[in-house]
This record gives sequence, C-alpha cells and structure tokens, in this order.
Amino acid sequence: MSSPSDPRVAPPRGVIHDIGYRPYAGPRLGEGQVAFSLFLTGLRNCFGLGRSGKSKVLPLLLLVLMVLPALILVAVMVQLKMDQQLLPYARYAMVTQLLVSVFVAAQAPALISRDLRFRTITLYLARPLRRSTYVLVRLASLTAAVFILLVAPLLVLLLGGLLADLSVWGQVRGFLEATAAVLVLAAVLACLSALVSAVTTKRGIAVAAVIVVLLVSYTVVSAIQGISVDQGNDTLGQAVGLFCPFTLIDGLQHWVFNAPPSTPAPPEGTGIGVVFLIVTVLVLAGSVTAMLLRYRKAVSV
Repeated sequence: MSSPSDPRVAPPRGVIHDIGYRPYAGPRLGEGQVAFSLFLTGLRNCFGLGRSGKSKVLPLLLLVLMVLPALILVAVMVQLKMDQQLLPYARYAMVTQLLVSVFVAAQAPALISRDLRFRTITLYLARPLRRSTYVLVRLASLTAAVFILLVAPLLVLLLGGLLADLSVWGQVRGFLEATAAVLVLAAVLACLSALVSAVTTKRGIAVAAVIVVLLVSYTVVSAIQGISVDQGNDTLGQAVGLFCPFTLIDGLQHWVFNAPPSTPAPPEGTGIGVVFLIVTVLVLAGSVTAMLLRYRKAVSV
C-alpha cells in the first residue's frame, strides 16, 4: 500500500469550471459620458426620482406649490379679461422665495454632503472622472433642478398670457428676460448652498445653514432697506441688497432689463449696477473655487 508521500501518487489537481462569465469586450466610455450620466442622476435625485418614495414627496410637492399660484393668476386674468399679467414675470421668483429656499436647503445636502460623509466620492473618482469635473457636474445638476423649479411657473404665466390674447412680443420678452434672470439666480443659489453643504457633512446642520444663508439674509436685508428708504438713505438700501442672493439677482435684472423691482431700494444708475454684476460674478467664481479646494482636501485625506 502506497503512502501519501509516495511520488507515484499524483497530487490533487484544481478544476476550473466554466459557468458562463465573460469579460466585457464592448467600448469603454470616457469622462464625458460618465459626467453626463452623473449629471442626469443628480438631476433625477433632486426630484426624488430613483430614490425612495419618501424622498419624492417634498420636491414634487414644492414643484406643485410653485406652479399653483401661477395657475390661479392665469385663471383670474382670463376670467376678468385683463390686459396685463397680475404678477410680472420678473417678480415671481422673489414672491415664492420661501418655497425655493426650502427646495435648495433640502436637496443641496442630499446631493453634496452625502458623498463626503460616506466617502463615496472616492468611488466616483476611481473611474475616468476628474475631481474638477465631478464638482462642476454636481453644481450643474443642482442648478438645473432649481432652474426647472423656477421656470415652470413662468411657462404657465406665458401660456396664460397668450391664451388671454395679450401682446405676444410683450409676453415673450418678459418671459425671456425673467428666464435669463432665474437661470443666474439658480446658479447662485446652487453654488452657495453646495458650498455650505460641502463645509459640513451632517445633513441636518447643512439644511439649517442653507436656510440661514438664504432666508435670514433676506430678512435682514429687507429690514435694513425698509429703514434706509424711510430715512431717505437710498444709497445704503441699494448697497445692502448685495448681501442676499434674491435681492442681488432682483437688482441685477432691474438694472439690465429695467424689470419691475421687488425691493424698495433697487440699484439705480450705471455705477451701482456694475457693482451688482461684479458681485454676482464673484459669488459664482468664488463658490466654485472654494468647492474645488474643499474636494481636493477631502480626497487627499
């Protein structure tokens, strides 16, 4: 009887079973396709699509609440056969700023803070995706979501104005000017809220911080503007409008398009108008730069 150490005994051999797995042999998509897919995913997530049912309630409810006043205004305008919009296109964003602020405060942390807190950012960057591209795509997704929220009621007002046989050119011009303004407003709100959300990785704190930046700043600015106008100090009232995103863009569109203002102290004159434009550009550029620095630090840890 041969022993296990007998060289004549063949050692056990491993067996490879073919169970049908095949390597991927298709085309490898580059950074552009990855960025576009990430943009669409981020945009869908802002409205709760692709997430749990509970995540869909708030954004879709806010979208309905944004459109509902426009429907009511259009119905009243058509029934009374009025010759102009009850609420100018340029003022709608300011009137509904509470809804917009709640939307931004709820969705920015979900889009930004979560990846930093759970370190999923490293999984995104393991693919052919640069850190700067990731940051810009996230900002673009949030900007697009806020823009959709802001432009939807403007479309309702436009259709209502055309159905009421108002001046076609007047309605289209007002809509296009307001659309350009809300696009800039969406970018400013997205950049500021994303930056705040990137500073803290705790969603609850980020939501509260965004609310403070957007709503508390408007409360303070509007109070100072009211006092300054009552005291005849219009210069102070105009200057303080630079410190709130809503009054900043409202003043900018008033200066550029001569749109009806929503604040008691809009910028008057070329000098202060240029200042509003410069501050808007600095807010956008500064926020993006700060976001890039924040993500460079987060990835290196």
